[in-house]
Order: sequence, then structure tokens, then C-alpha cells
Amino acid sequence: MDSAPLTAATARAALDHLDLLESEAIFILREAAAEFANPVLLFSGGKDSTVLLRLAEKAFRPGRFPFPLLHVDTGHNFPEVIEFRDRIAAALGERLIVRTVGDSIARGRVRLKSPDQSRNALQTVTLLDAIAEFEFDACIGGARRDEEKSRAKERIFSFRNSFGQWEPRHQRPELWSLYNGRLDRGEHMRVFPLSNWTELDIWRYVARESLDLPPLYYAHSRQLVRRGGAFLPVSDIAPPREDETIETRLVRFRTVGDISCTLPVESSAATVEAIIAETLEAAVSERGATRLDDRSSDAAMEERKRAGYF
Repeated sequence: MDSAPLTAATARAALDHLDLLESEAIFILREAAAEFANPVLLFSGGKDSTVLLRLAEKAFRPGRFPFPLLHVDTGHNFPEVIEFRDRIAAALGERLIVRTVGDSIARGRVRLKSPDQSRNALQTVTLLDAIAEFEFDACIGGARRDEEKSRAKERIFSFRNSFGQWEPRHQRPELWSLYNGRLDRGEHMRVFPLSNWTELDIWRYVARESLDLPPLYYAHSRQLVRRGGAFLPVSDIAPPREDETIETRLVRFRTVGDISCTLPVESSAATVEAIIAETLEAAVSERGATRLDDRSSDAAMEERKRAGYF
């Protein structure tokens, strides 16, 4: 089906919609800064957290952010994303804290089942250790409800107990945009200002704000192998197996994460406008289509989140 033409009226409606989402997100960021003693904003260098940084600028500039930035690095992230993360944090002049799964492995806090195991799910221990180390009482992140089913159960202020655990049935009501940030010692909150945004909203905001993003999000030639019914990018971390044939295809990434489990999609969309058109036609959510370990089952993802995964 052809997408509807972008008329002046539809462009205006999209702008009004983005204005409402932006206003809500700025309100949530300011609420988090006011309610919590020691919040932190999670910044990975991905598109959602980059949008979150722009919203934080609008919420708090010309002053400094009332929180540092934190990235839990698996050690298997795309180098282009790490370079982008460091460059953007430096340009903003904000403090960036990095904690790595590799350090957790070295300290015996995390044990690998095999050398080539995906480190995506292993971030939980590193994140909870960082929360304890700095005594953060709120972690602000760019998760959205449209990403997959377990994220759709999240409230905007999502309570975690003293073990960092999440119980979806025992979340606090959020009526009339009133958020309950009351915590006992050792507990913390996950705060999601982008809860009501969609992937399409993110890209329209990227276009409106002319935001810079890692080049992986745009169409480029990449070496791949077919594995598990999908294309997996070839890298030192995920080398091809003996029975696999390397192919070079034009692809882009809808989401970026651990190299060992982040899948590209075939695409020729090399501009934001082309990606918006492509997103309008997408029938599968970005994580469902492009995160290998998220495709196993919705129940597995929910159990991971219950244990503290972001």
C-alpha cells in the first residue's frame, strides 16, 4: 500500500503531535529532576537516547543537566556508536560515566557460558552495580512502549525494589500525569519520558531537530552471513562459521546494541526522509525484527526485565 502524500495539513498535524510529545517528555524530565535526589540519564549513543539528550537540553539549558550520563557498555558495541557517544557527550560538556560488562566479568560478577555468548542480557548486573556504586535513585532512559510487549507494560515512573526487580502487577497508578516518586532506601525508579513515542515519532523528531546519529542507522554496504533465518553482521566478535558464506548487501540498522545479536535490515534508505517513508511501511517492531535475543519469546524478555534489565 502506498503511504499517504505529505500535504501541508498532514505536516502540520505531525508537527502538533511532536510538540505534544516533546512537551510531555520535558515535563517528565523536570519531574524526575525535582523528585529524585540523585538521578542519572542512560545514554548509549542510539537514536532514542540521542533524542532524550535533545529533550534534556530543552528542559534544562542554559544550565547544566541536573544528572550525569551513564552508559553500560557490553564491550561488544559497534565502534561507530561508541565514537558517537563520546563525541556527543564531550560536545554537550556533560559528565559521562561508563561501566562495562567486561569489568563485571573480570570481577567474577558475571560468568560467560561460552566465549561467543551475547552480552546484551548480561548488562543487568553491571547496571545494578552502577546504581549501587553511585546510589542513583532514578535511571532515566529512552525505552518506548511500542518496542515490544514487556515494555508496553511499563509505567512512566516504573518502580524497582531494593534488589532492582520489577513487578508489573504492582506498579503505581499514574492518573492525571501525577507521578509517585516515593522511595525507601535502596529502591529506585526507572523513568521513561519517551513512553508514548513510536519509532516513527523518533525519526520525525530527528528530522525536525536535524539531529546527528551514528552512520549505522543509514543505508550502507556491509558483510553479512545468514544465521538463524536472519542476516548477522560479520565482525571479530561474531565471525563467520565454517559453513557460512559471507555476502555483501545494502543494509541499515533500526536499533543498535551488542554486535552479536543486533540484526540489520535490507534497505536503501540513506536519508531521514527515506527512513520515515520506510518506517511507515514496517509491519514488525524494530526490536522484534532486529534483536536476535529479543526474538526468543516475550516471556523471556519479561523475565529479564523483572530481574533488573533496562
